Amino acid sequence: MMNNEPVDVLIIGAGASGAAIAWSLIETKMRILCLEQGKHLSDKDFPSRRDDYELSRYAEFSCDPNVRGLKQDYPINSNDSCITPVNWNGVGGSTMNFLAHWPRMRPSDFRTRTLDGVAEDWPVNYYDLEPFYEINDRNVGVSGLSGNPAYPKYSVPNPPIPIGILGQTLAKGFNKLGWHWWPSDVAILSKNDNGRQKCVNAGTCDLGCAAGAKGGANFTYWPILENAGVELRTNARVCEVQVDKVSGLANGVLYFGADGRLHQQKAEIIIMACNGVGTPRLLLNSKSGLFPEGLANNSGLVGKNLMFHPLTGVAGIFDEPMKGHEGPMACSILSQEFYESDSSRGFIRGYGLHSGRSTTPMTFALGGYGIDNPIPWGDEHREIMDNIYPYLAGLTIVTEDLPEEHNCVTLDNELKDSDGIPAPKITYRVSENTKAMIKHGEQRASEVLIAAGAKKILSKNDDKVWWRAGWHQMGTCRMGHDPKKSVVNGWGRSHDVKNLFIVDGSIFVTAGAVNPTSTIQALALYIGDQIKKNIGTLFD
Repeated sequence: MMNNEPVDVLIIGAGASGAAIAWSLIETKMRILCLEQGKHLSDKDFPSRRDDYELSRYAEFSCDPNVRGLKQDYPINSNDSCITPVNWNGVGGSTMNFLAHWPRMRPSDFRTRTLDGVAEDWPVNYYDLEPFYEINDRNVGVSGLSGNPAYPKYSVPNPPIPIGILGQTLAKGFNKLGWHWWPSDVAILSKNDNGRQKCVNAGTCDLGCAAGAKGGANFTYWPILENAGVELRTNARVCEVQVDKVSGLANGVLYFGADGRLHQQKAEIIIMACNGVGTPRLLLNSKSGLFPEGLANNSGLVGKNLMFHPLTGVAGIFDEPMKGHEGPMACSILSQEFYESDSSRGFIRGYGLHSGRSTTPMTFALGGYGIDNPIPWGDEHREIMDNIYPYLAGLTIVTEDLPEEHNCVTLDNELKDSDGIPAPKITYRVSENTKAMIKHGEQRASEVLIAAGAKKILSKNDDKVWWRAGWHQMGTCRMGHDPKKSVVNGWGRSHDVKNLFIVDGSIFVTAGAVNPTSTIQALALYIGDQIKKNIGTLFD
């Protein structure tokens, strides 16, 4: 075991939240080190540069670490879950292969206990985060249309990316029914900005944006951070956060380096940014005499209250080609007509109707109407690809998942990663409340498609969810004022360990019904700001 020179701030994870808080802390002039278990890919490494790029979705660039099986990945046991977590391990984290859909959470999302009597209110609110949403939108290069009546007034830095024929068609359906819709905010450049190229409509957003138009942390924050002297150490997998027996403060970590050997890294402040599965995994594996049930786990809530966004979809077949595979996949329209609670619907809280573009032809042929549901070969294949695929437009129902303690991340007793560290085990069930949302959403989506002119509707008509859709991992180390009901306080500091902070989606109290990355990064910037404001009494 070799020792590394101590640092002021150690950040674990170089994804969305780790990059954002590192950027916030640059001005302190503290020595900042980030340990990242994956690699730092350059644009030439992206499969979108290759002719066979579509096949990589089913191999080395799959969203599922169990499929990729790369050394830097950790396996995930999701046998006891109807949803499996998906991610990317590397610089940029899952912003490497996310679609960059960028809606903010709404003010009501932070007050569900007050408004609807469910879950808990957040210790922060929308207006606390509003200035940090704005900063982050500028930093990542968000495009959209200002004036969405579903939100308090804010301005989007860049003009919207055109919604395409598909979006225009669906918008007609929403208009006919008198339902809300708006062009989606996306972290994709609609114009050249600060050395980054605008979107070139390649449609390979989930396979790495070689143009740099997509606002992944690898293209936005990390070039600034490295130029500012933040040290980035890749192929460095942390296995344990260590605690001083006398002070009770975290004093460093053990990690496996690129050389395969175990190293120790000392630090004054430790910030965890490992996502909603990776963070509780590491805390639970960091047992000691002071924390026999896992680090910062006096509440017993580390790993509990796991939330996803259970998804399903409905598609319509139209008379005119929808050209859904042209342009960035996330850039179309979003409806929040059914976002807020309405007791007459038979469920609490709500969902969004998201319209993205369709997949490319080979991906559709291999995946069909759902994940891992290929189109049969032969005459039926030709019929579907010629007469259905070009004419498809669909809506995804993105439901709000309410926290339940039995939905959780634990450590697997047998499964381990390539360094011998216990893998996470996921236990998760979709609630009856969510099932009711899904059924309601399928019905409303069908109505929109029919109103838009669809001649045939393709719908499962059940309450099953897409199983490989665990992009959004939230709630497993939630924030709150009460140490008995939360893991960290209102600015991400552990209740139990005063120099340990968490900044990723695990600190979410509720999930909302929108993609969380915008809020994750706004929270990270907010926490960075709080650290700076409280620097003189940080460990009190």
